[in-house]
Amino acid sequence: MVNVCRFIVAPTFIFSGFVKAVDPLGTQYKIQDYMEALGMADALPDWVTLSTSVLLAALEFILGVLLLFAIHRRTVSKTIVAFLVVMTGITLWLAVANPVSDCGCFGDAVHLTNWQTFGKNIILLGMAVIIMLWPLKMMRFISKTNQWIVINYTILFILTTSAWCLYTLPLFDFRPYHVGADIRAGMEIPEGEKPPQYETTFILEKNGEQREFTLDDYPDSTWTFIDSKTVMTEDGYVPPIHDFVLETVDEGVDITDSLLSAEGYTFLLISPSLEHADDSYFGVIDQIYEYAKEHGYGFYGVTASGDEAINRWRALTGAEYTFCNADRTMLKTVIRSNPGLLLLKGGVVIRKWSHNQLPELDEKSQALEQQELGKLPEDSVPRKIALILLWFALPLLLLTLADRLWAWTRWLKRKKEVRDEEQGARGKRRGKR
Repeated sequence: MVNVCRFIVAPTFIFSGFVKAVDPLGTQYKIQDYMEALGMADALPDWVTLSTSVLLAALEFILGVLLLFAIHRRTVSKTIVAFLVVMTGITLWLAVANPVSDCGCFGDAVHLTNWQTFGKNIILLGMAVIIMLWPLKMMRFISKTNQWIVINYTILFILTTSAWCLYTLPLFDFRPYHVGADIRAGMEIPEGEKPPQYETTFILEKNGEQREFTLDDYPDSTWTFIDSKTVMTEDGYVPPIHDFVLETVDEGVDITDSLLSAEGYTFLLISPSLEHADDSYFGVIDQIYEYAKEHGYGFYGVTASGDEAINRWRALTGAEYTFCNADRTMLKTVIRSNPGLLLLKGGVVIRKWSHNQLPELDEKSQALEQQELGKLPEDSVPRKIALILLWFALPLLLLTLADRLWAWTRWLKRKKEVRDEEQGARGKRRGKR
């Protein structure tokens, strides 16, 4: 019973920790949602919530691996029970108060309702208590002598994974804007389903006065854009993509349909918040913009920031491309980078780049039609899973096999020594007779 519970709780912790580790910004956004629901939106700086995101993912993953290998059985089992007690309390609050619709316990990989999450935690807590009561019933997969290797390698692997996914983009993209996704198809509602009703509200300012407007009564350019928000006003079938709306800042024109139906390529430089965007690579961004102009491709800056931040960015980088406003949450979902670059063709996401890995394109580069960059990459999910197994699971498997072989050899040696001692004792007894 103990080992059955162990082989359920351990993989759950490993999976939960890993999907958070490959998307640390997504977990950070969820933590910020919690803080906002508690009325503490500005209580913690971004570096604190990001550090919490990385450490939370690492803790879950490490606890899962240690439980799987039965390392420090008493300490690990007690720690897991304490962790689940806290998480079960939080999910009970989420289920009752419903401040956010998804707890984010499995990142964007698996979505559960708050009550489903609470039920899942109750089951895991019950299993963890069984493990804690009889921790020494867990079979070891590795000896005490070599368990330090598993501990250190696991810590190194999971922290390196989070750091790499922060520098680039999440290794696995579970969101509806992943490479290869058709945005138009993601916005469609199946026949017979009732669509939900949304209302986008724009907050603008003029002469020190802030007012809210909708698309129907959007004012002239004398008003300064401050922020926007989209809320559901009536329930219905919610398509995976439901808030992808782009509106030019200067003219106030909705370009969503024309952009998604364009047969050519379009670059979108996406920044949920220009105030916090990394401007280190603006020279590379300007080169890509010039390249796009040279070959007749579209290029837009997309942000949820207001006119002041946009003008500051233009003055700082010399940006000449058109800016569009969009929903901040949607932009955070599209790409985990600030800024990040998106390449579209016919509404299909062809490529995504972090600002740390922008493509090297200039006026002398070939057209995208003649480059691999203009095609969907061949990199597949099975290949990525194979890489994870190669870099993490395989070394631990080989270590376990070597350790068990070493332990078996020692057992045979001890058994032979005991047998030799018994034979020697019997020989002495015969000699005395």
